[in-house]
Amino acid sequence: MARRAGRVVLGVTGSIAAYKSPEIVRALVKAGREVRCALTPSAARFVTPLVLATLSRHAVAQDVHDPALWEMAHLSWAGWADAVLVAPATADFLARLAQGRAEGLLDALILAARCPVAVCPAMDLEMWSHRATQANVRRLREYGYEIWGPERGELASGKIGVGRLLEPERIAERLGALLGRKR
Repeated sequence: MARRAGRVVLGVTGSIAAYKSPEIVRALVKAGREVRCALTPSAARFVTPLVLATLSRHAVAQDVHDPALWEMAHLSWAGWADAVLVAPATADFLARLAQGRAEGLLDALILAARCPVAVCPAMDLEMWSHRATQANVRRLREYGYEIWGPERGELASGKIGVGRLLEPERIAERLGALLGRKR
């Protein structure tokens, strides 16, 4: 009997939208997913590992060189996951991913993953519309990554425009559909 697809690595990068990541974890857990969180150093300025660990019921990975991660989390988690979800994803993270860089735990994990990867950008509208960001998004799609959003709405800067992270419930629904297609 095949196991139910439901193991998700949630990668959180250093966008102000990281404050929504606990709600994303809640929505995924409510949908029956097992969630492990990988936090970039910048993301830890917006949301604490303790909050994500409490909601996911798993330790949060933050550093590829952490001696507590004896099993090399970027490799073991990549093999464990049925999907990798990055929400929010900054312009910087999109650029690193498009270049195939692996300077941090999350980027290395994604390079090692053989499961679907969904990326949810969140940034100010000028950053989103910049030609370099759009070229990076095209490259990520060529790699087979799902790009969900961003959507139009009020941004942290007070502006109205495209750059807002999708709502957590919508992200959880899209992930459910992605995992349903994977089987």
